[in-house]
Amino acid sequence: MKFLLIMHMNPHIWDALTEEERNEVMSGHGAFMETIKKSGEMIGTAALDDPSKSAVVRVRGGVPAVTDGPYLEAKEYLGGYYLVECDSRERALELAAMIPDAGVEGLGIEVRPVVFAGTPED
Repeated sequence: MKFLLIMHMNPHIWDALTEEERNEVMSGHGAFMETIKKSGEMIGTAALDDPSKSAVVRVRGGVPAVTDGPYLEAKEYLGGYYLVECDSRERALELAAMIPDAGVEGLGIEVRPVVFAGTPED
């Protein structure tokens, strides 16, 4: 079964951490990636830049309109994800608990089953 382990980022919470705490979270991702690579459960991962650097494209009447900034004003934004393949939802929850962000007060990891995933070869 494939699961997306979604890391939500709250810039106010992140900025309130000490530099040491932020470094601990970031270095913890290296250890987590090594664990899921060794177990064969890692399919892929991505970390996203700050939402202020995003753009939203909407097409109205056949004309694209581009606006700067995140899609919605929110406290939390998609910060990144791990795509994993494991035997069960319980294992996916175990893996999510190993992601360092899960240990930061006010942050969490969303675990969502994948119902379809395509590749360029499909």
